[in-house]
Amino acid sequence: MLSGGGINGVLLELGFLQRVRETELWPRVGWIYGTSAGALSGTMAALDRLDDLEDFLVALQPEEVFRQRRVWQLPGGLHDYTLPETIAARLGDELELGRALARSEIELVVFATDLTDHGEDGETRHYELAYPSHSTQPETMGRAILASAAVSALVLPVAVDGVIATDGGWVRNFPLEHAYHNPHVDAIVAFRYLASYQPTDIAFLERMRERLDRFRAVPPVRALLAEIRLAEERAARGEPAHYAELIVRLMRVAVARNTVLEERFLEDREASVAALRGLREEVVAAALAAAPPWRRRRLRARLDEVFAAARFPFRHERQVPTVIVRGTAGAHSLDPRFRADQPWPEERKRALIAHGHRLAGEALASSAL
Repeated sequence: MLSGGGINGVLLELGFLQRVRETELWPRVGWIYGTSAGALSGTMAALDRLDDLEDFLVALQPEEVFRQRRVWQLPGGLHDYTLPETIAARLGDELELGRALARSEIELVVFATDLTDHGEDGETRHYELAYPSHSTQPETMGRAILASAAVSALVLPVAVDGVIATDGGWVRNFPLEHAYHNPHVDAIVAFRYLASYQPTDIAFLERMRERLDRFRAVPPVRALLAEIRLAEERAARGEPAHYAELIVRLMRVAVARNTVLEERFLEDREASVAALRGLREEVVAAALAAAPPWRRRRLRARLDEVFAAARFPFRHERQVPTVIVRGTAGAHSLDPRFRADQPWPEERKRALIAHGHRLAGEALASSAL
């Protein structure tokens, strides 16, 4: 199970997956659930192409993912989504990847956010899009992977089979729930990227103000200068300087919240399953102890039927062992803002891959899987 996490996350996930591939767990993998960065790394893992993914990521540069548009040169402004073309040229086009996933023994499930205008029906929707590779048309599956990775704070959404889709992190950045509810899953191994965000660099506002100041006699320029000063004042107070930064902050909140809730729900379910199991044993033992010996066999059978028929939002007759590897980029972090003037050094990429490998090894060594 693979979370979103941008360039830093996908590199850490690659190391995580490489470490899992070295263990006896790898032949047991039947499903991979991934969002955003996890959709891309999950695709290559399901196809057993982690070596190709490593070559791809080591060579990848910011402009090959999101290229800044001239009219939106402000940090956080809109970008052209160049990742689809880069993937098509180096890993395979959408249809090729979709067909390969349909043939793979491992099923990939990716998640995107539905931005379609559903009118009045929208009030009853959860706006989550899930695409399982064994039951989704190959051309749709390939497109869904790209939509899941379309960071909506940077690029416009993607059309996928009649719906408008974008980064799945808004609704399901860490898809534990889906893995847990798969009745055939008997254990979960997951990677969760812990994001660390750099403060927004507002030096560009000062540079822009200095350049425009010479034209302050022109009324529109004077009005723009006033807006820039207000933006600088907001930044000094710790507020979003402009709307683009506001959207980025809101996305961070949405991603962090749904990720934390996902883990909390898992913990609550596991605690409930354990408590119900203990309760069942106590009730059965107490009832049998109070019943005459000749009634005990039928009473046990009846109590087993009652407990088996109980309906909960989770499977209460089993627990699912789960190992969650959590990792942050730390000192090796690459600039996640995809600025073409700040290339991604190969040595830092390899350090992130190695870090993900090390984190997975430590977590698996202390687990019972």
